[in-house]
Amino acid sequence: METQAGRIVVPSVQDKVSAEEWALRVDLAACYRIIAHYGWDDLVFTHISARAPGGEPHFLINPYGLLFEEVTPSSLVKVDLDGRKVGESPFAINPAGFVIHSAIHAARPDAHCVLHLHTTAGVAVSAQKDGLRPISQQSIFVLSSLAYHGYEGVALNDAEKPRLVADFGGNTFLILRSHGLLTVGPTVADAFLAMFVLQRACEIQVMAEAGGGPLIPIPQPILDGARAQSAQVTRGLGGALAWPGVLRKLDRLDPGWRS
Repeated sequence: METQAGRIVVPSVQDKVSAEEWALRVDLAACYRIIAHYGWDDLVFTHISARAPGGEPHFLINPYGLLFEEVTPSSLVKVDLDGRKVGESPFAINPAGFVIHSAIHAARPDAHCVLHLHTTAGVAVSAQKDGLRPISQQSIFVLSSLAYHGYEGVALNDAEKPRLVADFGGNTFLILRSHGLLTVGPTVADAFLAMFVLQRACEIQVMAEAGGGPLIPIPQPILDGARAQSAQVTRGLGGALAWPGVLRKLDRLDPGWRS
């Protein structure tokens, strides 16, 4: 690992991993970078993890100490369910930060990507007694698959895992009280799109409440049909509909990010 002109230079691992793993590394690094672009990162804190291909319980996660905007496919670290490094890497990871992710990955085979953020709007809504309210079009897609988990302090204790898993159930969206937001998906693109919608719903709610006037709730029959409406909006493609555009955007912002 070297630093040149303010950039972390990491030797490419593309020829050391399978084509499937490299493609996943590109998508996961892209997710870190687009989160940074939107200003949803929290310095080096919070994580996005993805299940590595190959059938082993191995996962890719960010190197601890790099900003989200610095993450590249080659700098991602492969770990096991205990947060121990698998294979060679010059980077350390934050095992404590993997507590939430490992719990969900172990309990949810469908959760190939777990995305956790501490955004200002997300934490603000997580601290409100009523949580996310049905007041925006964005909120209806979230409310159809949303769970809450009570605050138990900084997520360092393995004893919290079963309660977290039980609260989350089979949902896509999780609001961690006084803590932040979490989404899962079968792909990085799906987890990102879910977070995009959840974050927007929180931003809209905070701004709407700041106006001081009464808010108009969306009728329950509309909420009940949200899942079917979501599939129509994305033409059944989920996150894959918008993801190629995200990659093109990152190529324009920094053509060398795929190293």
